[in-house]
Amino acid sequence: MSHLEKTELQLGYIPLLDCIALLWAKHRGFFTEAGLNVTLVKEASWASLRDRLAFGLLDAAHCLSAMLPAAATGADQIGISFQTPLVLSENRAFISLSQKLCHDINIQPQEHPEVCAQKLVQYIDQNNTVSLAHVFQHSIHHYCLREWLALANPALAQSIQIKTLAPPYMVEALKNHLIDGFCVGEPWNTQAELQGFSHIVCASQDIIPNVADKVLAVTEEWAQLHPHTLIALTHALLKAQQELRELKDFAPVWQLLSEFEIIQFDCSSEIHVEKYFNIQNIIRNFVKDNAEPKATDFEWLFQQMQKWNHAPTHLTKAHQPGLNCVLLGHYHSAYQAL
Repeated sequence: MSHLEKTELQLGYIPLLDCIALLWAKHRGFFTEAGLNVTLVKEASWASLRDRLAFGLLDAAHCLSAMLPAAATGADQIGISFQTPLVLSENRAFISLSQKLCHDINIQPQEHPEVCAQKLVQYIDQNNTVSLAHVFQHSIHHYCLREWLALANPALAQSIQIKTLAPPYMVEALKNHLIDGFCVGEPWNTQAELQGFSHIVCASQDIIPNVADKVLAVTEEWAQLHPHTLIALTHALLKAQQELRELKDFAPVWQLLSEFEIIQFDCSSEIHVEKYFNIQNIIRNFVKDNAEPKATDFEWLFQQMQKWNHAPTHLTKAHQPGLNCVLLGHYHSAYQAL
């Protein structure tokens, strides 16, 4: 593997189900097979992960897709461009509200997202205070939460203040009554529900298009300096994704998620059975068709930046021609090699 520009890598992640390809590739030795010695680095928040990736403390990372157009346009206040060769998950977030709030506004199981939004907005319009949270300013979770509220009241969706919390802190914040609801990826919705704090009221798939949620990200400069290393890293993760889709026995995956403290609740094929198989199904289907990033996903994310983050309109025309090249790069050989 002497053609690899770098073999010792620091790979960052946030404890969520969709970091599983990183954990599985390490567990199964796929990084080693590719000639890489990868150290997995758990980050405390998306902000810390972004900053450490941007300034070279991480070589690559499990990253929010919306961070890429934010970096490309300088909307993140840092302006160090990122690229991605690989989608790690597509649109698998959920909105949860506290059980008390669900009771107060009479939200029923399996109720349509628009009906849930109307009930919540009506409650807010009656001068009740509701505190909601998402994971990061530039994320599908932020956009999903606002698009959901916009189903009932577009003006409120624009004006409401929404808190930002790292995914692992969502359940604790709900427990301590610091927030009344959140939009986050799994397993934190399931954990909050099983512990009796909240109910999952709708899925992001019912509100926004099926766009990339998490991606493998590197800086543009790192990609230019380490093209063969990046292809090797991408190939190892593709192999992990493929195996996870086809795996018959999920016990080792569950054990790995427990060891990394991503799953922190009892759930199995014999206890909380429905939740167990829901999580298994999510892992199998993080990417439905092709893990290669699509330009249309980032175009949608950029439009959402304009709509909800108040990005200047002129950025679309000024940045769009080069935006997709900067974001996506050219990594087809990693897919062809698998």
